[in-house]
Amino acid sequence: MPPSIPPPLTPWSIRAVNLPEHADNPVHTESGGRAAGYDGAVVAGTTVYAYLTRPAAAAWGVDWIATGSAEVRFRAAVLADEALDVVPLEADDGWVIEARAGAGVAARCAVGPVGATPPDPAGERLDPLVVVLDGRWTGYAARTGEDLSLYRERGIVHPVVWPSLANRVFATQLVDGAWVHTRSAIRHLGTASPGETALVESWLKDRFDTRSGERARVDVRVSVDGRPVAAIDHEALVRLV
Repeated sequence: MPPSIPPPLTPWSIRAVNLPEHADNPVHTESGGRAAGYDGAVVAGTTVYAYLTRPAAAAWGVDWIATGSAEVRFRAAVLADEALDVVPLEADDGWVIEARAGAGVAARCAVGPVGATPPDPAGERLDPLVVVLDGRWTGYAARTGEDLSLYRERGIVHPVVWPSLANRVFATQLVDGAWVHTRSAIRHLGTASPGETALVESWLKDRFDTRSGERARVDVRVSVDGRPVAAIDHEALVRLV
């Protein structure tokens, strides 16, 4: 039999939620966002990513959550309570999902039902984190308004948790003050269940100055009970100018 063709992705819309738990980064507050040059509080990149996953997870289900891939690049800020359209576009080599806000395309995410095998990690090893996947993590997507019932029905963790854990590495080891998540390339290697304990290992691949500030790139690997569940190439402006 010929290989099955993945079903198409369909659009989705939401009004962006600015979660109070992100207030430790000043850009996610009204005053801090304005001080950094934005028109208000900036919605976290991981929240925007949670919205971008909706079409892929709705169409491809657990197969994508366990073995798929995504590469998201953030192009403009999404502000608190801003209307956001999540629009899938078929491309020559797969699908691209855009997050469109009032200012245009705020983020683009290339997704595939199967991802490439990640290379071995390299760089300066950072301190590992041990994180229990409790309600703070497993309830993240629902708090943003991304309410796809699949995760609850199948008892699995939403994939937004993986870049959120990568953000945790940045917040605890690489930044001091306002910072901006700019890009993540995520490879799903398995699923996890609420209540399990994740080991988050990371390696600093690069740190360099740009016109926008100092940028860092980190290779993050997440495992649960010894089995790998995600590999994230995570990038952010760790010091703004």
